[in-house]
Amino acid sequence: MKTDISLQRINKLAFPALIAGVAEPLLSITDTAIVGNIENNAIEALAAVGIVGAFISMLIWVFGQIRSAISSIVSQYLGANKLNDVKDLPSQAILIVVGMSLLVIAITYPFSDSIFKFYNASGTILEYCISYYNIRIFGFPFSLFTFAIFGVFRGLQNTYYPMIIALIGAILNIGLDFAFVYGIEGIIPAMHIEGAAYASVIAQIVMAIISVVLLLRKTSIPLRIMLPLHPEIKRLLSMILNLFIRTLALNLALYFGTAYATSYGKEYIAAYTIGLNLWMLFAFMIDGYSSVGNIMSGKLLGQKDYKTLIELNKKLLKYAFILGFVFILLGSLFYTPIGLVFTKEQSVLTQFYQVFWVILAMQPLCAMTFIFDGSFKGLGEMKYLRNVLIFATTIGFIPTLILFDFWDFKLYAIWIAFTVWMFCRGIFLYFKFYRKFSPLAQKQ
Repeated sequence: MKTDISLQRINKLAFPALIAGVAEPLLSITDTAIVGNIENNAIEALAAVGIVGAFISMLIWVFGQIRSAISSIVSQYLGANKLNDVKDLPSQAILIVVGMSLLVIAITYPFSDSIFKFYNASGTILEYCISYYNIRIFGFPFSLFTFAIFGVFRGLQNTYYPMIIALIGAILNIGLDFAFVYGIEGIIPAMHIEGAAYASVIAQIVMAIISVVLLLRKTSIPLRIMLPLHPEIKRLLSMILNLFIRTLALNLALYFGTAYATSYGKEYIAAYTIGLNLWMLFAFMIDGYSSVGNIMSGKLLGQKDYKTLIELNKKLLKYAFILGFVFILLGSLFYTPIGLVFTKEQSVLTQFYQVFWVILAMQPLCAMTFIFDGSFKGLGEMKYLRNVLIFATTIGFIPTLILFDFWDFKLYAIWIAFTVWMFCRGIFLYFKFYRKFSPLAQKQ
């Protein structure tokens, strides 16, 4: 039976995926907005949340790639009508990734001081980084656990339950942020930046619990560990390794951006933190349509329906471009109020407003790149994604950043480098996709 790629079907998958996708950046954005408005040391606290947020995002993106790997394999088996043959894989994969997350805690927790000095943090900012990270990192295993279950749901062509889980987590996090950061008189003491960390951890634990309940009640996928290891474990680990290396390259770019912004001064890193959180929010919203590429491309590959695969990709590109231009329009209309949501510090706002237009202008380009990212993950093309990201970072991002920093462009240097980075990623994926699948579609 031909796969339905109508606008109605795409949106039915994309909108829930979009909402689910903003869960993690929304945790960071909520922390950023609330911490940025505390009365004492607001700039230092905002800078610390930005630095730690960049590092934790790196960890989640590196290890959270299991979501895409699981989704790719499950969707391909679903398309080939062999779902029963892959039921034991998710639980084994989840065990592996949670074990890795515990190892990350054991390695990074004792050395948080050195980690954030590496990001050029010092003084009060460094103290805040350490106290915030040493609490929030304990939510890391629960985040990876939830991401892995999201991958199972996506492979089953279901984005509704991840949306429910993400919404509950986001709403809970916002409520706890206000309660813990500012305190509730006579009930909860004000915990400032540490309160934001506790709020995030609790929200991540609740999301993990709900994920387990929904997976067991709403699917036929078990969570018991069965031996021997599934034959697809080898391919899954290969995908994860390629995505791991790819994401290290991705986060190398994020590290350089954060380190350079920090070296410019506390106003610059605070402004960069706001911009980066908004950029990530836009990215994860476009990821709603990218996720459809991930979900449906794997299924179409399993069915060997290459004509529909190309038609799907064209539709997703069109919808993502529209969304990118909507971001430009909304950002332009609410240019000043957006900054005021995060801070009232004029020195920070001045730096943010100078570069926010660059973040907005690059959104259609980001849309193209993210759509192809999603499709290639669904197709299992992790090795090519790895190579493209390494090239974009080492040949595109870093030289551009160094050049414009030499010319003293400061935050402009960082965001121009990100624009070049996205262009390098998108253009290579575009030509690879059509060079590979157009001839196969013409034969059908």
